[in-house]
Amino acid sequence: MQRPRARRAALATGLALLLGSTALTAPELALAQAAPAAPAPPPAAPTPPAVADSPAPVAADQRVATIQRIIVRGNERIEPATVISYLPIQVGETVDPERIDLALKALFRTDLFSDVKIDVEGAGDLIIRVVENPIINRVLFEGNQGLKEDKIRDEVQVRPRGIFTRAKAQADVQRIVELYRRSGRVSANVTPQIIELPQKRVDLIFKIDEGAKSGVLRINFLGNHGFSDNDLRDVVVTKQSSLTKIFSSNTNYDPDRLEYDKEQLRKHYRNRGYYDFRVASAVAELATDKNGFVITYTLDEGPEYKFGKVEVTTELQKLDTNLLKQLVPIREGELYQDEKIEQATDALTFAAGAAGFAFVDVRPRYTANRETKRIDVSFQVNEGPRVYVDRIDVVGNTRTLDYVIRREMNVTEGDAYNRPLVDRSRNQIRALGFFKDVTIEETPGSAPDRTGLQVRVEEQPTGELSFSAGFSSVDQLVLDLGISERNFRGRGQDVRARVSVGSLRQQVDFSFTEPRFLQRDLSAGADAYYYKYDLTDYSAYATTTIGAGLRLNFPLTLNSRGSLRYTLRQDDVQIDDFLCDPTLPIVSLSLCAQRGSFLTSLVGYSYRWDRRNDPINPTRGFYTQVSQDFAGIGGDVNYVRSEMEGGWYHGFTKDFILSVTGSGGYIGGWSGDTVRVNDRFYKGGTSFRGFETAGLGPRDTNFGRSDALGGKAYAIGSVELTIPTFVPEQYGIKAAVFSDFGSLGLLDDRDKLTLGGLPDPLIADDFALRATAGLSIFWKSPMGPIRLDFSQVLAKEPYDKTETFRFSTSTRFQ
Repeated sequence: MQRPRARRAALATGLALLLGSTALTAPELALAQAAPAAPAPPPAAPTPPAVADSPAPVAADQRVATIQRIIVRGNERIEPATVISYLPIQVGETVDPERIDLALKALFRTDLFSDVKIDVEGAGDLIIRVVENPIINRVLFEGNQGLKEDKIRDEVQVRPRGIFTRAKAQADVQRIVELYRRSGRVSANVTPQIIELPQKRVDLIFKIDEGAKSGVLRINFLGNHGFSDNDLRDVVVTKQSSLTKIFSSNTNYDPDRLEYDKEQLRKHYRNRGYYDFRVASAVAELATDKNGFVITYTLDEGPEYKFGKVEVTTELQKLDTNLLKQLVPIREGELYQDEKIEQATDALTFAAGAAGFAFVDVRPRYTANRETKRIDVSFQVNEGPRVYVDRIDVVGNTRTLDYVIRREMNVTEGDAYNRPLVDRSRNQIRALGFFKDVTIEETPGSAPDRTGLQVRVEEQPTGELSFSAGFSSVDQLVLDLGISERNFRGRGQDVRARVSVGSLRQQVDFSFTEPRFLQRDLSAGADAYYYKYDLTDYSAYATTTIGAGLRLNFPLTLNSRGSLRYTLRQDDVQIDDFLCDPTLPIVSLSLCAQRGSFLTSLVGYSYRWDRRNDPINPTRGFYTQVSQDFAGIGGDVNYVRSEMEGGWYHGFTKDFILSVTGSGGYIGGWSGDTVRVNDRFYKGGTSFRGFETAGLGPRDTNFGRSDALGGKAYAIGSVELTIPTFVPEQYGIKAAVFSDFGSLGLLDDRDKLTLGGLPDPLIADDFALRATAGLSIFWKSPMGPIRLDFSQVLAKEPYDKTETFRFSTSTRFQ
């Protein structure tokens, strides 16, 4: 097909310019292409090749040039071969203006050069003239006071020994400005500067003018009728600046946080009946003196709704709709809550999965009646698309071996994908206590009906070098030194050793636990210990115990476990002879009767049912545990000990979490035996805050003494509520108010007799109520977790031993 004459003239002009001796830059080339067409020049004579071994001569009347050589000029660090490797042109190929333009763009894309020119000279020499970008020697920050250098350095992309370009520097300027904006300094200004060094190197300096900190002066709400401004200020994360929040970073203005706060308001209203609620607008205005922002939320609350009819429909024949409806935690007439919808969806999904339907799709449908203010909800349970687990990848584990994590998974490669089982797997991995955070995400599979699972973990220290000190009202001090590793050699094995030294006790113990005994879901362990308690100043006796034990723990159901144990120990109780002189005993006969060595052979079991939503920091759910021990399968001691404990948790907000826990126990002898003093229950210290260790319960008060005798029965409850500390979370300080209450007592009758066989009135055994209240402070300090307990006794017996302060700490290692 014949080209138009104007096009042929333009090509001729471009070729003449291309083969001329004057260098042609990219802009000039563009201008040449845009110029009006000129008459075609007469053909020139053939030009002889400049290089003898060139592949072919270049004719002057050709519309393209054949490249005979490629010459690189101006390069200092970069080898010519490296520059040529980036070109889309090779020797022997023909070029035109379009090919040269592509070559220019290819070289600029490498970011290695600040300027590039490409010329064709002579009889086919392609001349590449480059100006190299400098290498960054150092990246420095000046003027930053409000943000640490490490935080800024993590944000920027330029690095030492990298290539400097102005585009990269400007991009990092914007990143730093954005970082300051998010920290509340909207007037921050950043200026990049370079200092040229020899050998084509530069120092890059970011000069930072942080400007004034833009706090939040006030948060206003318009259109709110159901809740006051103060109520809603507690809902949003952004807080007003005040002296009580000087350590909080949430008092700074952050536009991104405004979007999060809008969602928090929506959740707050939707969980309290306001189905139609919406945030009409959220406006932040800078004060006239530019010292802070005023944030105004305009709300459209709408009316308050209640639940109407609740239905469950399904086409799956194996599912009973009546049974499914009973699992829905919604009742007609209750206040509408989004949380109830989510709970119902999870419950129906789990029920369908338990019935064998791994692929279900639960969709709630709403019908709002604005006249009756009722919302009818219909849950449609249908079979979803079939998806199978393609592969499971574990990432982030630097110490823990893969199989330790994989064996906690309830799904494996090739299984049907089941969300409840995946969620339970995550909780089981977190329950190991090896990781700070655990997430399980879906990744694309090898086919549409396949999905991958990526288990991402963040390791945390599992070894612990602990030191604890307890202070009592009588200046009693006990020091504990222990070493433990809950993830020994990354295999999940638990190894512990502890030495306790104090004025009252010396203790050495060792334990080892294998969590997957015989490669099964069986936890097996062994213990060995030596105890020596010198209670002569407090209970007139000293005891030495040496023993060992074996234990086995195994699952019973998805939420319950059982355990078996066996213990063999030798106890030796010593009491000075003059205290037990038959003619005039100074201590009670019950204590004197305990002297001597006794062998205890004990077998026991436990059952635990755990329905908490999180094994580490529960905010919902409950747990209960029952255990019994039988002594007398051989040995010299016969008794049965039964104990029960449990707890219930409810989180109102992330700062207010209520927990109610309790425990109780009873021990009784059989075959004519009474319960020995060292087998009885002793409470106080950490088990009953506000009382010393063994500070409450029966006591021998003969001759003005106060010897703890322990008790056969106890019942203790505790109510605790976590409270906000108004300290940023990164400081790791939490607090809780508590109240402990209960009692301990009930000795055997023969343990309360005098030498004449009459009841001893100086042996106090009142199973009376004790109660304390106080404040606990927890701090994840750089040296390890620290706990402070401040207690006030509300009810006690005159012979009880109390304390008002207890301190403990531990240091962890990896």
